[in-house]
Amino acid sequence: MRVAVTGSSGVIGGALVRSLEADGHRVVRLVRRAPRGEDEARWDPSRQYVAPGALEGCDAVVHLAGAGIGDHRWTAAYKKEIRDSRVHGTGTIAEAVASLAEPPRVLVSAGAIGIYPDAGDAVIDEDTPPGRGFLSEVCRDWEEATGAATEAGVRTVVIRTGLVMSRQGGALGSLLPLFRAGLGGRIGDGAQYWSFIALSDHVAAVRHLLDSPGLSGPFNLTAPRPATNREVTEALGRVLKRPTLLPAPAPALRLALGEMAGEVLASRRVLPRRLEASGFSFAYPDAESAVRAALTDS
Repeated sequence: MRVAVTGSSGVIGGALVRSLEADGHRVVRLVRRAPRGEDEARWDPSRQYVAPGALEGCDAVVHLAGAGIGDHRWTAAYKKEIRDSRVHGTGTIAEAVASLAEPPRVLVSAGAIGIYPDAGDAVIDEDTPPGRGFLSEVCRDWEEATGAATEAGVRTVVIRTGLVMSRQGGALGSLLPLFRAGLGGRIGDGAQYWSFIALSDHVAAVRHLLDSPGLSGPFNLTAPRPATNREVTEALGRVLKRPTLLPAPAPALRLALGEMAGEVLASRRVLPRRLEASGFSFAYPDAESAVRAALTDS
């Protein structure tokens, strides 16, 4: 296949590109700087621009780009950047796909389990209605921005991603130095569910969705055995052979992180029901196996 990918410099995008290229597929990286080779093309979501011809001849488009949720404190300006990068960026890609005389067969567009409400220990699946609040509303609008592609008859898949377990970045990448130093511990009371997925399982799931013509709509990309923050903490301690005795109290988190602390402390027990029903099998279904995989990913 010829596959266009946004967000190819990120942890997930980079791993996906390596997987596709290893299997002989041709990848076009959409970048926001001057292209450095024939395998790159320019796009600019702030100007709703995709270089002419960038998507011509592509069999699939995977859209992963967006400002990091946890990269900065949620000031008013950064909240706008989070929303705009996702909603405008997705709309730009969807409209570019829809405008082609011969559009790609499939668009896989990023989403997040942040669309769901903070639900304690209640089970969440793809039929659970969206929650309320900033992140849930952004996720809802983000998904709706794929509409132009769907209306053009392109098979459209939205991947609602959980906590990606990788030593290269994201939440786990940030936590690992603390845990390796023996300074890790639960966050808040540790009872909140963290629905995670190993990086290699995430890439395999995207590949599965690309290759399955009958699949469209939202899919939760989370492991089938979600764990509480306390359980993830204990798994990290066992794998790293380090103590996990230094908790981060909820009041301190709220002071340090502001509004974003609500997401760190939120509980979403998400199951990948549609993904498993489609025949996908997880290599790392539980927290400990996902942590072990994260320490060896590349």
